[in-house]
Amino acid sequence: MKYAWIESHRDQFSVSSMCRLLGVSSSGLHAWRSRPPSQRSRDDARLVQELRARHARRRGKYGRPRLTADLREAGTRINHKRVYRLMRHAGLHARVRRRFVRTTDSRHGFAVAPNLLAQRFEAPAPDRLWLADITYVGTDEGWLYVAIVMDLFSRKFVGWAMSAHIDTALTRSALSLALGRRQPGKDLVHHSDRGSQYCASDYRRQLADAGITVSMSRRANCYDNAPMESANGTLKLERVHDQHYATRRQAIDGLTAYFGYYNHASWCPTSLCA
Repeated sequence: MKYAWIESHRDQFSVSSMCRLLGVSSSGLHAWRSRPPSQRSRDDARLVQELRARHARRRGKYGRPRLTADLREAGTRINHKRVYRLMRHAGLHARVRRRFVRTTDSRHGFAVAPNLLAQRFEAPAPDRLWLADITYVGTDEGWLYVAIVMDLFSRKFVGWAMSAHIDTALTRSALSLALGRRQPGKDLVHHSDRGSQYCASDYRRQLADAGITVSMSRRANCYDNAPMESANGTLKLERVHDQHYATRRQAIDGLTAYFGYYNHASWCPTSLCA
């Protein structure tokens, strides 16, 4: 095992220093290199390749217990200790699920609008019904909050904004972008949850100034904004779950590119996405 460790780190440290540190001789290392690998070593190498393949197939979600069970179901006789050792040697580990972040704070003193949709998600034309929501993305610098406005008729993201802070400035920025890009008429309904970012006076005033009718979901009922929840899920699946963002700036760049892709994806008819 010591010789294998030295061999795997020879590009990082001098061989003589590692031999001296681990109390082995250079001649012993040379003799080890000349010996054919043992059956155990060959089996370990084969199992590592199998573990890598199964780990990738499960998108990094399986750890030692589930990979052990996976191998056993495939007919491989192996215990969890050996799987742990091989996974550690190969640098494999399960992705840790990030904790849930609450983006809707309904405990506030602002007025709440009635639910005008009653889960009837229908729009006869573009810019007749906009859905709005806030989601979040994890980075090494902390959470990045993403406010999105979606046109229900075309399923196109018409406005978005991203910030390290989840406040009214975030939602107002997304709404301002949507209003500037689309310039809707007076027959538009804006539907969101009843979080403080959407009930705040500044946000409601911005909607009123544009002649937009306000609708809000019932308390703690995600089905009242189901198309927006679905769009957020697609965003997370395609641009968040398998990505690692070291900085918020990286996440902003990645999501901005995704919004352009999503709005002009092949499933979106040209007549609707124009």
